[in-house]
Amino acid sequence: MTAAKPNTFQGTDRYIAPDELKLAVNAAATLQRPLLIKGEPGTGKTMLAIEVARALGLPLFQWHIKSTTKAQQGLYEYDAVSRLRDSQLGDEKVHDIANYIVRGPLWECFACEQQPVLLIDEIDKADIEFPNDLLRELDRMEFDVYETRETISATHRPIIIITSNNEKDLPDAFLRRCFFHYIRFPDKDTMAEIVGVHFPDLKKMLLKEAMEVFFNLREVPGLKKKPSTSELLDWLKLLLAEDIPEDTLREASVKKSLPPLYGALIKNEQDVHLFEKLIFMAQRG
Repeated sequence: MTAAKPNTFQGTDRYIAPDELKLAVNAAATLQRPLLIKGEPGTGKTMLAIEVARALGLPLFQWHIKSTTKAQQGLYEYDAVSRLRDSQLGDEKVHDIANYIVRGPLWECFACEQQPVLLIDEIDKADIEFPNDLLRELDRMEFDVYETRETISATHRPIIIITSNNEKDLPDAFLRRCFFHYIRFPDKDTMAEIVGVHFPDLKKMLLKEAMEVFFNLREVPGLKKKPSTSELLDWLKLLLAEDIPEDTLREASVKKSLPPLYGALIKNEQDVHLFEKLIFMAQRG
């Protein structure tokens, strides 16, 4: 197995990466350890792996984790049902068990002839034992296929980016093997840069008023789900499509009224009721 030294990541034209995030990506690559990324939903955790692969010109393999995902599925699966069906049909390939081994994303990644980027997305969705079940494979960069009695080793050590929404704690043994970084929610200046990438022709006054409304919403105490970057971008797209003037946004504060098209920002009835209560109290005051 070779360990090619990757180029450094400096962000891309469509992904604004803070300096500390760039440092984390490059440090994990230098240490040849997985980069564990946490942060609020919508802060660009999944997009980071996509943009790292794009920036460095490397192939990308993605493994999106669900609550039912098992570690073995990332390596390979033995399709016993297809083999049984083929045996009943008298198919000759049934005599070679290798025909029924289905490669998983880790196998595809290990077999890549160029150093790849591997995204293991939302690892905290799986069972608590899931991360521990991957320790050996991530450490040694190899695994055994018991059905064919072969060992699959990584041609190149991949750049591994693992995301978590902090839904459950990850095992200490797993954490020790990772380089950790928490993506802080962007401040107003960084957010303006992000918006500028997606809406380069947005009027400055409209952006100013929209950002004021957005960050005021996020600061409301008791909010169950704060609006995220992706929701801000959706909201701005709607504001432009409906040609909402900045004056309308200026009038829309938490104490006066809900912002126009607020359904792009507020995603549950509890938060809507909270805002309505605050508005009612403000009007009475």
